[in-house]
Amino acid sequence: MANARRLVQLLFVVSIFHVSFAGRQLTELVSDASNLLQYHNGALLTGDISVNFIWYGNFKPSQKAIVSDFITSLSSGSGVSPKSQIEPSVATWWKTTEKYQMKSKKQRSLTLRLGKQISDPAYSLGKSLTDEHLVQLASKGELRNAVNVVLTASDVAVDGFCSSRCGTHGSSSSSSKIPNGKGKNNKFAYIWVGNSETQCAGQCAWPFHQPIYGPQAAPLVAPNNDVGLDGMVINLAGLLAATATNPFGNGYYQGDASAPLEAASACPGVYAKGAYPGYAGDLLVDSTTGASYNAHGTNGRKYLLPALYDPSSSTCSTLV
Repeated sequence: MANARRLVQLLFVVSIFHVSFAGRQLTELVSDASNLLQYHNGALLTGDISVNFIWYGNFKPSQKAIVSDFITSLSSGSGVSPKSQIEPSVATWWKTTEKYQMKSKKQRSLTLRLGKQISDPAYSLGKSLTDEHLVQLASKGELRNAVNVVLTASDVAVDGFCSSRCGTHGSSSSSSKIPNGKGKNNKFAYIWVGNSETQCAGQCAWPFHQPIYGPQAAPLVAPNNDVGLDGMVINLAGLLAATATNPFGNGYYQGDASAPLEAASACPGVYAKGAYPGYAGDLLVDSTTGASYNAHGTNGRKYLLPALYDPSSSTCSTLV
């Protein structure tokens, strides 16, 4: 029954321009992750990579800071003092992705840094976007050594949003001129995540909102006091881990390449030990605000991050 109810992300857009891969699953069920995610001999995300944001629609500066601080929290190598993060930390959570690099035996290390931030508050492409629109927006970021993240505001509709996905990741190629006048193809990875607060928070911002189906429990208090943005961080975190380990569709994944289980989607609904369907696990709780979280970040931030599949132990790894 559980397997029948588990919804694997259905997105797959294949064209000569780009390939999109699975995003966060909409059914948050505890998964059996006993089968190792297989390596398909492709490139992983390596080197010094900038994470660029394309903010589409209206976002408050305080909302942008929540997501930007998350990226800054991923690594102490990007100007963050190790002492600025209390354990369990975002940086420790991210270290699980490094195990994929080591297991592949032919990859360099990965360093993520906060890059450009581009705002489009005027909704230049309208408020109803297709996958082609997402790639167009992602192309506004850097096209080399980058992950371009498109974040859509709560009043923006995107094909498949809420009905089959909360976000997605993929890759795109673009041509650029080099000094001899010849064209050169640059392949960059991109991510899209939508703010689900007013459209489907019960699907894409759980456990900070009452689920629309399944076991019913009171929603948890969001650590940054913003259900939509804290939900976006959950989705972005999982998709960023998937991008690092399967950026171009031939890295680490399990199942059909058009709808794969990846580093985070192999562990749906798990955020801490003791998780079961409808229960995120035994999380930490802020004594002042009552907010639930499992990771500390920079600037005193707290976040809720999804479990990641640990290739060294073949289990879903949680911070708490």
